[in-house]
Amino acid sequence: MSSLVVEAAVLGVLTGSVYALMASGLTLIFGVMRIINVGQGALVVLGAYLSLVLLRQWGIDPFLGLLVTVPTMFVLGVAIELVFIRPLVTDREALSVLVTYALALGIEGTLGYLFTTNYQQLSVDYDTAGFAVGGLHIPYVYVLGFLLCLVIQGLLFLLLYRTRFGASVRATMLDRSAAQLIGIDVERVSAVAFGIGMATAAAGGVVFGITSTFTPGSHYDLISRLLAIVVLGGLGSLRGAIIAALGLLVAEDVTSVLVSPAWAGFVFFSVLVLVLVVRPQGLFGVRLRERA
Repeated sequence: MSSLVVEAAVLGVLTGSVYALMASGLTLIFGVMRIINVGQGALVVLGAYLSLVLLRQWGIDPFLGLLVTVPTMFVLGVAIELVFIRPLVTDREALSVLVTYALALGIEGTLGYLFTTNYQQLSVDYDTAGFAVGGLHIPYVYVLGFLLCLVIQGLLFLLLYRTRFGASVRATMLDRSAAQLIGIDVERVSAVAFGIGMATAAAGGVVFGITSTFTPGSHYDLISRLLAIVVLGGLGSLRGAIIAALGLLVAEDVTSVLVSPAWAGFVFFSVLVLVLVVRPQGLFGVRLRERA
């Protein structure tokens, strides 16, 4: 039993890193634009379908296909911000929920028309292959997803804390109006941030598509989990999203081994409720705002 618990914890960390990758775009968009993108789950599914097209039509490996899907999703994200989000002038936060939900429904309907509602999966040669470490079986795809998360999160932190544009992003996250007064083009920052959020969704969609079957409607479960992660970590906190994703997925996987898989989802959201009772702003919400 102890070996199963350890294996569940390890897989929880590896899976949690992928959820952290998907949630990082969601929390970045909120931090910069103060909007809750409830369409982020649909964007992850869209990324999985784009990888599916590249795999089936041209035989391009999903991870190699990121060279195509990530820039494509970035450009699409910038276009969505310009067309659907930027025109929202009054009551931006409330209206953005409706707009991004409508966007999610539009993506779901389009994917259902193009691919039907049948279950799909990114089938690759290494999807079930793995290696043993101390008696534990570790699938290659989870390790690749973990490494992908490290690379992209590292690039995000370098962008935010080592570039002039990153300083503009952090200033906008602190106070959008003040940033605009000192000459920062907050509209450009917002468009790029939304594009980055969609690009991270494309990256997460690759691992999601390999490890899980998916349909156009898979985004409903995804967005509930991603929202739980960003709320627990603290809205706008990249660091919080990573820690929350790792903690929640480890708790879920360990519970499925110790108790029952039926209780795993309950624990996932119970941890969220218990933490928010003690700290309503999430784990790192205030701290990030102070240090950004």
